[in-house]
Amino acid sequence: MVIEPETFVGDFDQILSQDRFDERSAKGAGALTAMGAGADVPVAIIMRNDAAQLEVMSAAAAAGTVIVALNWHSEAEEIARICSDSKTELAIIHRDLIDRLSPALTEMRLIGVTPDFALRSAYNIQDSAAATAPDVPEWSDLVQASSPLLVQAAMRPQLRYTSGSTGNPKAIRKISSGPRKDARELLRRIGTEMMQFRPGSRFFTAAPIYHSAPATLTATALESEGVSTLVAPRFDPEQFLSTIETYKITHIYLVPTMMNRLLKLPEDVKQRYDLSTVEFCVSTGSPWPHDLKAAMIDWWGPVFWESYGASEIGFMTMVSSAEALERPGTAGRMQMGGTVLILDSDGNELPTGDVGEIHARLDAFGDFDYSNDPESRKAAEKHDHVSVGDLGWVDEDGYLYITDRKKDMIISGGANIFPAEIEAVLISAPFIRDAAVFGAPDPEFGEQVVAAIEPADGWDPDPDQVRQFLKGKLASLKHPRIIEFHAALPREDTGKVFKPRLRKPYWQDSGRKI
Repeated sequence: MVIEPETFVGDFDQILSQDRFDERSAKGAGALTAMGAGADVPVAIIMRNDAAQLEVMSAAAAAGTVIVALNWHSEAEEIARICSDSKTELAIIHRDLIDRLSPALTEMRLIGVTPDFALRSAYNIQDSAAATAPDVPEWSDLVQASSPLLVQAAMRPQLRYTSGSTGNPKAIRKISSGPRKDARELLRRIGTEMMQFRPGSRFFTAAPIYHSAPATLTATALESEGVSTLVAPRFDPEQFLSTIETYKITHIYLVPTMMNRLLKLPEDVKQRYDLSTVEFCVSTGSPWPHDLKAAMIDWWGPVFWESYGASEIGFMTMVSSAEALERPGTAGRMQMGGTVLILDSDGNELPTGDVGEIHARLDAFGDFDYSNDPESRKAAEKHDHVSVGDLGWVDEDGYLYITDRKKDMIISGGANIFPAEIEAVLISAPFIRDAAVFGAPDPEFGEQVVAAIEPADGWDPDPDQVRQFLKGKLASLKHPRIIEFHAALPREDTGKVFKPRLRKPYWQDSGRKI
């Protein structure tokens, strides 16, 4: 596809000039407002990455609608709980998802979105499924028939849901003590201070926009002047490289699992594409092993940045390629005026270099509360800093190092074992495509280490070969006592593994959860 407009928005199936996109977004905002889904009204978005989703995001921003972005993989029961908690009565949804989620949608008003050709191809969606529920109004028809909203409302933050100690999803609600702030101000600040956007930048991601970080960065691109925005329906390693060359991409959001798959492409494929336009690539969301980061820097050059953050707090740290090579394993220093404390279980601040629970404060992103779990929010705060359950330490120059998620930590024989460290070693093996490490009950030691491994193509899985590979790289207590092989690990669209599904068989009849 040849790109004609200087600034554009779209996906692999549809490219719109910025002017045309803005026109359709204004009409979409008018349609939402006319339906009673304007300022402060929650609307569920149950969609995969495509141009229509970008249009819905922009229209909702202009109308002041509160987007409740939902993972389309979710079960109907979970969707129903979230919509009930958020008081959402309208959902915008890809048509092929309607039948599967129908138990959660019976009392909802719906707007259907017909999946475009690229989306149907990426997910093997049959034409009949893409045409489900013809009586449900079509988003594009509503846009076409609507008058544009002439005066934009203040943009509302998205309503993000996360699981808490209650086991039920709870909303992260951004709050402020003063007059309502337009969320565009924060996005534009992220664009200049974090993403280094400038007029002419071209942003691209294949990460699912229902996740917090890619959603925020995609919204940042949409709100930044002169920046083009392109999304892929899902991640395919070689197609990703081809897209960078074809569209002369300058700015990218990637996650480590995607990078691992890129690095394992054949050498001739990796060298086939011109990646020289890339100026900035940022990663968030999961630990980025140093060897993986160094290999990407060696391939693409020093264009990589890592940010550590949380939906509750925002993007907390940033670290450049040069800093990452100088200080292996660091997630960087706090940005945008933020501060960090490392505390023990009693709330005491620990000395430099000691591992403890990370507590952060970042006023630029605003305060938050939880919709149905105020005690969890209260318990997370110490010394005006909030924890999201991660463990780490800070060096003498203020660089933060993430050890692991507190809830993922394995305690075996009294020793703390961090799955991320083991996973980083495992995925460096040429015969392993991906790995997930977790704890399983053990009658003697409390927990034992389990490694779920997805073999690389052409390897005949051999647990002894895995154990041999780990010798000399990890202490023996960190070696998995159970090694299981999977043709394909259960994944989200990012490639991130659904660990709860792997843990469940080990814990469901154990009579305990930890």
